[in-house]
Amino acid sequence: MINNKLISEHALKYGFGLVGFSPVTLLTKETSRLKEWLEEGNHAGMGYMERNLEKKENVKEILASAESVISLGMFYNSGEVHEKQNEEKQEFGKVSRYAWGTDYHFIMWERLEEMIDELKEIDSGFEAVFYVDTGPVMDKVWAVKSGLGWQGKNTNVINKDSGSFFFIANIINNKKFDYSIPLPDFCGTCSACIDACPTDALKPYHIDARKCISYLTIENKGEIPKEFKGKFENWIFGCDICQDVCPWNKKFSLITSELKFHSSGNKELEIEKILNMEKEEFKKRFEVSPIKRSKLLGLKRNAEYLKS
Repeated sequence: MINNKLISEHALKYGFGLVGFSPVTLLTKETSRLKEWLEEGNHAGMGYMERNLEKKENVKEILASAESVISLGMFYNSGEVHEKQNEEKQEFGKVSRYAWGTDYHFIMWERLEEMIDELKEIDSGFEAVFYVDTGPVMDKVWAVKSGLGWQGKNTNVINKDSGSFFFIANIINNKKFDYSIPLPDFCGTCSACIDACPTDALKPYHIDARKCISYLTIENKGEIPKEFKGKFENWIFGCDICQDVCPWNKKFSLITSELKFHSSGNKELEIEKILNMEKEEFKKRFEVSPIKRSKLLGLKRNAEYLKS
């Protein structure tokens, strides 16, 4: 019989350190807030965020028999730090820690498929659809509803016992569970993330992608605005500033047991090497890395921006 205990045991078996359960409800308020955020243009060039709003509001549009959402968290903090930084000669660009190792999608998709197949062997009536931030699902909203953490002022989901360095997966399914109690907001009066953001992309519980270093170096397909010159603090792919300064990460961030999330030589990228890199070398080096998301053209643009 599928129940909380069984799911929790399987989640741990497949490498998920956090698990929570929430009942399927309409996300009317959340979708309304998302629409306002979109109308203000905060999503910048991420047009895909405007699509499938009806599915984001109602997961029954994805799985008609849906009763619950199982939210899972997989830690990715390897405990390593950036090393090749020199204040006088910044020859290297920093990479966000989520991209130091193997692309988390590959790892989590495989684990989730295996986990669900195993659960279906136990209960042939189990119906489930899973997402890892690539589908029409409000990942962070469900994670909060399932008690994995609260959505902090930097808009990341923060767990008071393990910080925010974890990837989120959601399994929409047709079973009922004992549901988790959402956590209260423990950000309090802290504004460390907002104060530390060098491009002023953050306001409390609000992010403007047009100013966000992560967006500008990854999802952005155009040029990086000149107004941010000298403000990137040498980030060439992504940015961890608002998480690195968070007290909950400084005190409680757990170290991952997944070795594939450890650095594979991509913590820092040598700017000159990127500028001279050919397509085949790019494909080979970043074949299973999230860095391939920016494509060679985008990575060279980032390198040129840091160098100029």
